[in-house]
Amino acid sequence: MTEMNHIPHVAIVSRCDNLRHGKEQFLQYGAQDTPRWVDQPEGATAFESMREATRAAIRLPADLRAYSLPWPLEIPPPRHLH
Repeated sequence: MTEMNHIPHVAIVSRCDNLRHGKEQFLQYGAQDTPRWVDQPEGATAFESMREATRAAIRLPADLRAYSLPWPLEIPPPRHLH
């Protein structure tokens, strides 16, 4: 049996805001780890892996319905990962 290699990919957390006609928003942690939502993926907090982004998403209140997604390829990943 071949071994599966786990290669972590940088990921972010997103949600669709129904009050804003389904516009996508991205999770950003502030200086004191206070979460807020931003409109651009470049402003989102990047996580070391999909696993870490998923953990952050499931810790949010259920009514936000957030999920993790891979970092957009056209945007260079940030140097600092959460």
